[in-house]
Amino acid sequence: MTASLIKRPVAQSPALGILLRVLAMALMAVLAAIVKACAERGVPVLEIIFFRNAFAFIPVMLYIWRTSGFGVLRTRRPGAHLTRSAVGLTGMICGFTAVSLLPLTQSTAISFSAPLFMVALSALILKEPVSPHRWLAVAVGFAGVLIMVHPDPRQFVGVGVLFAIAAAIGAAGANIAIREISRTEPGPTIVFYFTLAGAAVGLASLPFGWVMPSPGVLGLLVAAGLIGGTGQLLLTEAIRRAPVAVVAPFDYTQLVWAGLIGFLVWGETPAMLTLIGAMVVAASSTYILWREIGRSRT
Repeated sequence: MTASLIKRPVAQSPALGILLRVLAMALMAVLAAIVKACAERGVPVLEIIFFRNAFAFIPVMLYIWRTSGFGVLRTRRPGAHLTRSAVGLTGMICGFTAVSLLPLTQSTAISFSAPLFMVALSALILKEPVSPHRWLAVAVGFAGVLIMVHPDPRQFVGVGVLFAIAAAIGAAGANIAIREISRTEPGPTIVFYFTLAGAAVGLASLPFGWVMPSPGVLGLLVAAGLIGGTGQLLLTEAIRRAPVAVVAPFDYTQLVWAGLIGFLVWGETPAMLTLIGAMVVAASSTYILWREIGRSRT
């Protein structure tokens, strides 16, 4: 969930953009694994969210300093940032909860349904026209989601699936909010205020059951912030270096990283239905992207 309106021009390099996108997806998979590991050790989700956002300030502020400068943090739309942050944080809470309950590959695969929900929300909220081709792609994509969440006795957790779907809807809503707010607000501003809101919400949960992490778990929590913030910035930088149509299909490499980590750390073997459904969702989302790029060129 990144914004791409950074005004300083940079040299275009599709190869570099793809590399940055793949690295970002690897970091996001590692972040999900850290969230899962911390949750298994009894750390509440909101406490994880605090560390994820508080320590993300380090790479975020360095990035702002080196690119746009701190003057970019001035905003005349605090209400819009609040709305974007509320939607995005709802999705993050649901996503972290899903990761804690589901196999890593399954929670990652379901998250890929976000672009499908985004099409529906753009029609409902932004009143954007949606062609029959895109609605058909959405229908196919939802069929892929149904394939992924088919009750597999070995790898299905009903509550976790509901949280994963809610997280995908939240991510779609956040992207809709970003699309609206980015008409007047640059990318670094949106990232900064979302990170600030995440740290504040996480900190507000302190009286309601934080745990004192061991040194090892504390290290994981700090790493979650650094890795999450860096991954978010790499997503933005990839779009600066290459067109969205070039880099976006590589988002699905996250499933490969998640599957590898899940197998090596937890001994997870992805269910065949999860992989088949993920491929259906990836194909439909790529088609939607292709249609969107083609429409923008006409």
